[in-house]
Amino acid sequence: KMATESGDAVNMDPDIDLLSDEEIEREAEGFKEQGNAFYIKKDYEEAFNYYTKAIDMCPKNASYYGNRAATLMMLYRYREALEDAQQSVRLDNSFMKGHLREGKCHLSLGNAMAARRCFQKVLELEPDNGQAQQELKNAEAILEYERMAEIGFEKRDFRMVSFPFLRCVMRPLTAASFRQISAPLSADRGFLLSSPRSDILRMDSTNADALYVRGLCLYYEDCIDKAVQFFVQALRMAPDHDKARLACRNAKALKAKKEEGNKAFKEGSYEAAYELYSEALTIDPNNIKTNAKLYCNRATVGSKLKKLDQAIEDCSKAIKLDETYIKAYLRRAQCYMDTEQYEEAVRDYEKVYQTEKTKEHKHLLKNAQLELKKSKRKDYYKVLGVDKNATEEEIKKAYRKRALLHHPDRHSSATPEVQKEEEKKFKEVGEAFSVLSDPKKKSRYDSGQDLEDDGMNMGGDINEKSLICLFVSVFLASGPGNFFFQFG
Repeated sequence: KMATESGDAVNMDPDIDLLSDEEIEREAEGFKEQGNAFYIKKDYEEAFNYYTKAIDMCPKNASYYGNRAATLMMLYRYREALEDAQQSVRLDNSFMKGHLREGKCHLSLGNAMAARRCFQKVLELEPDNGQAQQELKNAEAILEYERMAEIGFEKRDFRMVSFPFLRCVMRPLTAASFRQISAPLSADRGFLLSSPRSDILRMDSTNADALYVRGLCLYYEDCIDKAVQFFVQALRMAPDHDKARLACRNAKALKAKKEEGNKAFKEGSYEAAYELYSEALTIDPNNIKTNAKLYCNRATVGSKLKKLDQAIEDCSKAIKLDETYIKAYLRRAQCYMDTEQYEEAVRDYEKVYQTEKTKEHKHLLKNAQLELKKSKRKDYYKVLGVDKNATEEEIKKAYRKRALLHHPDRHSSATPEVQKEEEKKFKEVGEAFSVLSDPKKKSRYDSGQDLEDDGMNMGGDINEKSLICLFVSVFLASGPGNFFFQFG
């Protein structure tokens, strides 16, 4: 068409006739019906396209906007759906479905207060509308749950939030503000919910609250770098978003302090690393996964500093925060081995091997079981008072010292009870030396084998004559002057 000087429209294409209003409405209705058919088939993208065509033909029809709003809701595009629902009621304030859909969009986007107003409007138009009555109850319940949860959230008492949060997320349309509360609560309770996180981003990928929630979930999953990216995006969308700013500051501080600790550890500055990990643990007590790693890191440093009891305690704290943390079980088990708490070590290695059946874990478990078995025998090294790596000469020297200390003649004037006890110790010293001074017996003893099963005398049935011969031979070997002594 082209305008003439008089302003009249001229049809420049003789093949195209101008459509009457009735024809336009009829064609728009056709597009709407096609949209309805695709909606029933759950092909929401095609339904959206045909509803859009209907709107292009008749932009003043409230029901077309209402139908497209319903389709957008099914596509989780709640922000756009809200705009269409609002346009539908602007065109027709008595359009009950428009008000109902607007309320549902508000509820899904986290504005339960606005949702309540919409449902109240529906009930003004149709007091017996059962759906509006139920949705109004939902909105009012969510407002109450929000109030209860906010109190707990501000107090950082996430367990206090559990009941209202869980009740709220079970509803078909859950307020986004509750999804925001869900991240720290989920971390505290150990069940991060992936569906609400995904839903909220599908609702509106440019929404600052949605970005904040996604960042918070990543933060509590110890994906700190990615979390910071989402916090920064949230602040771009809403520069005055205080919670995003605080979370971003905490995330950066936690990452920096942890990296400082790692650097100090690699440089061998264990005392400094221990302090840095301790400082990192004070930044955010609610970040369970990161704190579990920090406790385990501090335990590693503690073991280097020979603070084994503290290292065990730190590993236990890490496991309490994250029961699936294999590295913490391994570290604690090694500490138990170093402190000769073999039963506890076996228990931890069994837990690890049940979770990850690797050759390395199997070897660690078998070694712990062997040490446990060995610990239940007489410890001949302890009997002689020597280290397990003692040389042959050190073993002989220790034997001479202990044999003199417990020799029966030395205690001839003691009470019968003392004499009996000292005689027992003297025999134990002889048994220990008879094994540890024999390279073959010593090797089998150190490997945990039962020497009796191979016909090798462990020394348990050494008689008095044998002990005396052993005693004399050792002292003669050390020189005649060392044999002649006077018992006091």
